[in-house]
Amino acid sequence: MITHLPLTKLGDRFDKAIAYALATHRLQYRKESNVPYTAHLLGVCAIALEFGATEDEAMAALLHDAVEDCGGRPRLEDIRERFGSPVADIVAACSDSFEADAGSEKQPWYDRKRAYIDELSERQKTSESALLVSASDKLYNALAIMNDVGRHGAGVYERFKSRKFGTLWYYRSLADAYERRTGRHAAIGAQLSKIVDELAGKAVSAHELLAAFAIDDSVDDREKGGLARAGRAE
Repeated sequence: MITHLPLTKLGDRFDKAIAYALATHRLQYRKESNVPYTAHLLGVCAIALEFGATEDEAMAALLHDAVEDCGGRPRLEDIRERFGSPVADIVAACSDSFEADAGSEKQPWYDRKRAYIDELSERQKTSESALLVSASDKLYNALAIMNDVGRHGAGVYERFKSRKFGTLWYYRSLADAYERRTGRHAAIGAQLSKIVDELAGKAVSAHELLAAFAIDDSVDDREKGGLARAGRAE
């Protein structure tokens, strides 16, 4: 039993956040699977709570994808009005896109992920609460990928725009960012780092993975964004 973490009390606000998250994501499923997307939201929340999340942080864990996937800035303001600015601010920090139209085209994958990593790495811009929720989200995703690869093989990476090397670069870079800053998220980052090495089959750096991603012909150049433009300029 873990006793060094503060006691977290979950009340009516948490119950309402669960209902809101379930309603918002009810029609979604995990990418190329029949698993309801709410499994992800509940899993992220569970990890955050295991690492000492407060009620606001646990609520943000449930709602962390609502803005990016289900409504953009109008959704963020609805969350702010219903659940308060502390929750909304964590959700905003965990979102790498704010397009309101689900059919609108996002920025290139690499550019969005690079900007998100840079934001997390700057102490002034990202709160410890946002880091905890972000790390919980990425650990859940990495565990899901590892489980899927174990069941279905490396073809699982075909479901991602970034394929294998880009995906692992993203998680390695995030693990490094979480571990560089002190807080509850650092221990999650250490777990994430181990999973990346296991998926890669060896200890591997973000630089090595990015280099492999840059020359991966199976990835659309558009999704490589600034990385592809830099390569063409050389």
